[in-house]
Amino acid sequence: MNEERIDLENSALYINREISWVRFNRHVLDEARDESHPLLERVKFLAIFANNLDEYFMVRVSGLQRQLEKGVLKYPPDGMTPSQQLEAIRQMLLPELLSQYDTWHGEIIPKLAAEGIFIHMYADLLAEQKELMRTFFIDEIFPVLTPLAFDSAHPFPFISNLSLNLAIIIRDQNNKDFFARVKVPTNLFSRLVRIPPKRTGESGDDSLVHYVYIEEIISANLDLLFPGLEVVASFPFRITRDADIDIEVDDASDLLTTVEEVMEQRARGKPVRIELDCSMHEGICHMLEKKLGVTPSMLYRVGHPVGMADLMQLLSLDRPDLKDIPFQPSVPSDLAEGRDIFSAIRHHDILLYHPYDSFSPVVNFLRQAAHDPDVLAIKITLYRVGSKSPIVNALMEARENGKAVSALIELKARFDEENNIGWARALENEGVHVVYGVVGLKVHAKLCMVVRREKDGIRRYLHLGTGNYNATTSRIYTDFGLLTCDKEKGEDVANLFNLLTGYARITNYQKLLVAPVTLRKGIIDRIDREISRHRELGDGHIIFKMNALIDPLCITALYRASQAGVKVDLQVRGICCLRPGISGISENITVTTIVGRFLEHARIYYFHNGGNEEVFLGSADLMPRNLDRRVEILFPIADPQNRNVIISTILPVQLMDTIKSRLLSSNGSYERRTSSEDLPALNAQTWLVDHRGIWYNNGS
Repeated sequence: MNEERIDLENSALYINREISWVRFNRHVLDEARDESHPLLERVKFLAIFANNLDEYFMVRVSGLQRQLEKGVLKYPPDGMTPSQQLEAIRQMLLPELLSQYDTWHGEIIPKLAAEGIFIHMYADLLAEQKELMRTFFIDEIFPVLTPLAFDSAHPFPFISNLSLNLAIIIRDQNNKDFFARVKVPTNLFSRLVRIPPKRTGESGDDSLVHYVYIEEIISANLDLLFPGLEVVASFPFRITRDADIDIEVDDASDLLTTVEEVMEQRARGKPVRIELDCSMHEGICHMLEKKLGVTPSMLYRVGHPVGMADLMQLLSLDRPDLKDIPFQPSVPSDLAEGRDIFSAIRHHDILLYHPYDSFSPVVNFLRQAAHDPDVLAIKITLYRVGSKSPIVNALMEARENGKAVSALIELKARFDEENNIGWARALENEGVHVVYGVVGLKVHAKLCMVVRREKDGIRRYLHLGTGNYNATTSRIYTDFGLLTCDKEKGEDVANLFNLLTGYARITNYQKLLVAPVTLRKGIIDRIDREISRHRELGDGHIIFKMNALIDPLCITALYRASQAGVKVDLQVRGICCLRPGISGISENITVTTIVGRFLEHARIYYFHNGGNEEVFLGSADLMPRNLDRRVEILFPIADPQNRNVIISTILPVQLMDTIKSRLLSSNGSYERRTSSEDLPALNAQTWLVDHRGIWYNNGS
């Protein structure tokens, strides 16, 4: 097939995005099974696998089910119908769920026990432990429980999203069975309840840790909730609801109020999945199916425990021997505590690569701005900032010191709406000018601008990033940040803020690629330029590193590049809808993915450009939502040393990984890469930890 015959309607050129995501999450599960990880890190990956599935069902699976219900079918480029996608998802997940529980029970629980961390079934507790747990139940848990019967006189109770519940069969004196439901209060108590340390027959070693699941404590003491009745059986179950509710704002609406209303609707979305303990009575299964209005395909029988995301609790244990070895992130010498950060930025652009580099210079950038008498104004975009934010505290300090502070807080950041509303109100109370986003778009760009009066006039200092202004996630997400006072970039960012906070209409930028106006075109134009330069010089090379590749127009452009002979290296952490290795179309394209200790989150777009190499970093993945429905930026790396370290060190190390890297084949499956004479054993993230701090220019 030649270049002219490529057709976006050709479904054979695309991998289904939902199937691709399930395969990505399988990589997370593989990490839980990888014995090279410390034990509690394996538990972490099990919890992440489960949490990822929760969000996937709330957002993606719910969307497919809505399409079926409404008869509005949106066929993806690969051509799969919603029903075909739902069936494929289920068939892929069933063996993965079995593997998840086999890993937990067959591998991790025995290894935890060998390390003095015991996860007990209630039935296996000693008599004195059961007595202690019954006392704990009476004193602590019992007062907050509300058993709800459902029969002709009691309607079926509402069951909230992701709540853990017990379905209970009770029997009266006439041998008649009834049903009841008890919600497990995991919002008030830890899922794993610690048992007092000393057990009969042990040496009294307080370093041993014993846990039992809270739902088992409740289940074993249900006689106190239903006195005079026989408790026949109880079974844990959990419901996942549709949480993908569009936020629509008209001219008469207030965005903050609208988001709050949508959050309430989300809690009552339609059920999209019911996780059932594998031992659950068939009669209760059918009853839940009928009462909740779900189909059998939405029921997932799983092992114990139901809802494994809660296992993340174990990461709070003070067992450094069972966790990744901590390391001290680097700090550029000219950004060290007490140094003048503005002087350093004036001297040269500074590239930070988190978590290998500390996030503290970004916080200090704002703290110095807050207290610098020459700083006039600060403007920033906030998408996900976390519950305890030094960034927000610095903005408040700046306002207290009389600076003009503007913060665009994206209230529509999914699952962070409540946190962002809280921060928006707190900032407003301090006098910060808060903008709640842009109607019709999500603001996903990561920008901060500090306006400073200096001897030679007003100067704009910028921080441009690939990740959120979140000090917590900066320790586990790989992201870039650029500190610069480049004049043209400053003018672009100032214009973009004017667009975001006012009515400015700007369609051209000097240095930045900005979605939804110039970003897709900027990328495709550069791909086409690479094709032209390759025909001229024969050295075409494109390297993209991102989280997702879905956009059909960008994929088609990459196919054109491959057909022209351009070498294309793609590293896509998650969803990739492009099929590499198709003869005549994509045989020059290689796709790898890395899933490891850190979440690969950075976006890098490299073009060889006949030797006049160009590198862009930024917030955007190549997805229709990012390119059409979000405000995103990509920014060029102009400083030769910073650009060279990305091209000559960071990208090659990532592309040569043979330990945590997987290679995508044309059929959509992934294979572990293996080391060889040409590709020695290499873990890119480990190498970057060991060589951290090599990428910034220290003024040499």
